[in-house]
Amino acid sequence: MVKSFFFSLLLCTTLSFAQEVNIIPQPVKVVRNTGNFVITSQTSLIVTNKEDNATAAFLNGYLSNYYGFVLPVTKKASKNYIKLTSKTNIDGLKSEGYTLKSDKNGVEITGNAAIGTFYGMQTLIQLLPVEKSKSLAIAAVEVQDEPRFAYRGAMLDVGRHYFPVAFVKKYIDYLALHKMNYFHWHLTEDQGWRIEIKKYPKLTEIGSKRNGSIIGSYPGKGSDNTPEGGFYTQEEVKDIVKYASDRFITVIPEIEMPGHGGAAIAAYPELSCFPNEKTKLPDTMISAKSKEEMANGRNKIVQETWGVHSDVYVPSEYTFKFLQDVIDEVVLLFPSKYIHVGGDEAPKDAWKRSEFCQQLIKEKGLKDEHGLQSYFIQRMEKYINGKGRTLIGWDEILEGGLAPNAVVMSWRGEEGGIAAAKENHQVIMTPGSHVYLDHSQTKNEKEVTIGGYLPIETVYSYEPIPKELNEQQAKYVLGAQGNVWTEYMANPAKVEYMIFPRLSALSEVLWSSKENKNWSGFQTKIETMKKRYTIWGANYYKE
Repeated sequence: MVKSFFFSLLLCTTLSFAQEVNIIPQPVKVVRNTGNFVITSQTSLIVTNKEDNATAAFLNGYLSNYYGFVLPVTKKASKNYIKLTSKTNIDGLKSEGYTLKSDKNGVEITGNAAIGTFYGMQTLIQLLPVEKSKSLAIAAVEVQDEPRFAYRGAMLDVGRHYFPVAFVKKYIDYLALHKMNYFHWHLTEDQGWRIEIKKYPKLTEIGSKRNGSIIGSYPGKGSDNTPEGGFYTQEEVKDIVKYASDRFITVIPEIEMPGHGGAAIAAYPELSCFPNEKTKLPDTMISAKSKEEMANGRNKIVQETWGVHSDVYVPSEYTFKFLQDVIDEVVLLFPSKYIHVGGDEAPKDAWKRSEFCQQLIKEKGLKDEHGLQSYFIQRMEKYINGKGRTLIGWDEILEGGLAPNAVVMSWRGEEGGIAAAKENHQVIMTPGSHVYLDHSQTKNEKEVTIGGYLPIETVYSYEPIPKELNEQQAKYVLGAQGNVWTEYMANPAKVEYMIFPRLSALSEVLWSSKENKNWSGFQTKIETMKKRYTIWGANYYKE
């Protein structure tokens, strides 16, 4: 009987520990001590450096939103406190590293720079109970932590569907809560141009609107004849960039070129090799309004079907002047050192048919149309470098010769990333096989998706450094990124359903060391995390 009692006590203690310390992503080191600390509205939040104000504001915002109270901010307290301190070069940690210690008196978070303190605060959030209460008991722990990869990102495509500013901010919060530090904002597409460019007002007057979308999976079952539109003003962009910056997240804008430019071409047909040719749309999939407009003499309309389209930018001086003007406005809005130019899925059919393009290939001594794409990207890279920025492109920018200083985002498997790293180019891994969060989460997916099958186990199993790279080459792998393409995500709830819980798995892939990753342990932790999704009011895949 006594043995049974002690076994039950041990089991309860073990279960209590499991409930209290379920941190995603897994820290480098966690020591569980005896006891707890209880956070209430009387707990002091000690902030001595102004660089920690954003961290304090995030914590108080979180407590207010999900538990209904905030902490008084002060410069000192001897007990019942949470103390934020940002230093430099502590314990040999990276700049994003931190330590966290909690005991009965309070919590001390010390960051190796303000960003480390912010991540320590995120760990504190993961120690909070998953039930709403005015009294929050957290475990007594000692945590020492730093990230494995410098680049921990997620992309959101707003070209296929526009998402309100409020949801873009919520998406940024989701990244922050997972210690991710890059938000790749896919702003332009064949199906919609989403950023205000003052020099070219038709980009948003015309390019941000389409007359309909296909019904169901590609190639579709007809048009829904429902107008889709929306764009972000420059003031809204500045607001979002500041919001992200307060969460230590860099926003990388993507302006697609030379392919996926259909919305811009609809606004300014001179950007096309064949401005007088009508936009190609299947008769059965085109909206009634677009049929009417084209019958009345309009040639170019914003694309209504998904997939890859043959109308790409003509590499003319007009186009380069247009794109440079766009970049001029973009760099004023985004402090990011990276500017993404796409470069993917640019069919060469129009260039092959174009006398202008064929003559340009001869004039420039290029080998073929792949060489022309390389010329296009390299010319834009030179301009972007002149603005003090670095170009990122999808792995197609390798075709015809890589731009000198470009960062390669490897999506068609890892081959592009491997090739680029071997040429001493920096690489961000984002292969469709492991990090495309638009793929189905189950083989019997009830929701419409683009297809594929990406269960959470596959995301968690991803290793961003390919075995084909040696130790020196591996240093060129900056990290990895999850991609959220929104052809089949027309509202925020669908985006949340597709990213959760897979984003949590990806965060551990990018932050935690290989030694600290543990699938069975993660399966336990994710059950607690799902309760946090519920607190956040987020939709998620539950099966």
